[in-house]
Amino acid sequence: MPHRTWLFDLDDTLHHAHKHAFPVIDAAMTAWIARELAVSHDQANHLRVHYWQRYGATILGLRRHHPQVDPHHFLSEVHPLPRLLETLHPVPRLARTLARLRGRKILFTNGPTAYGEAMLEALGVARYFDVVVGVDQARFHPKPFSHGYRRLLARFRLNPRHCVMVEDSVANLATAKRLRMRTVWLRPHRRGHAAVDYLLNGLHQLPGRVR
Repeated sequence: MPHRTWLFDLDDTLHHAHKHAFPVIDAAMTAWIARELAVSHDQANHLRVHYWQRYGATILGLRRHHPQVDPHHFLSEVHPLPRLLETLHPVPRLARTLARLRGRKILFTNGPTAYGEAMLEALGVARYFDVVVGVDQARFHPKPFSHGYRRLLARFRLNPRHCVMVEDSVANLATAKRLRMRTVWLRPHRRGHAAVDYLLNGLHQLPGRVR
């Protein structure tokens, strides 16, 4: 496939975010909502979860119901980099896997760009990526909404047929598939899905399975 471009998710794709990053981010979101909206901790936690479940991302609910919210401030405050970088859980053979993949590599994350850049540096793999695209570069429209995908494709003049998207979320892959990208789902011990071209147990299998 000529001019292949790899689009990588970050959290639970390049590192095990559920072990440290997600708990830190969730706690920071709850604290921010409680402080900025002047509600109790329990009310803030309810809003965080409710907006995530209803709109697909807490930030979308906040922007819809609380237009005074500054999304840049929100994303910065709920991704406290010093705390997030205290403990890292990279997936096995991360650097070795990325080094074996030919083609352009783009990090495409629902986190802010600064978080993505900091995580790549901390994980020791920033040199393998050409660019980081965060949700702040997609006008705060996170995956799986198509807006960010289309902006990314247009910005870098990418042919979606020459792109391979690597994700832990099948919902995010479904959008990529509709745009005619090839898709890789990192989901051990699961059955396949119509939106998935390759189902892998771990990222380290990528070079041998997707050519």
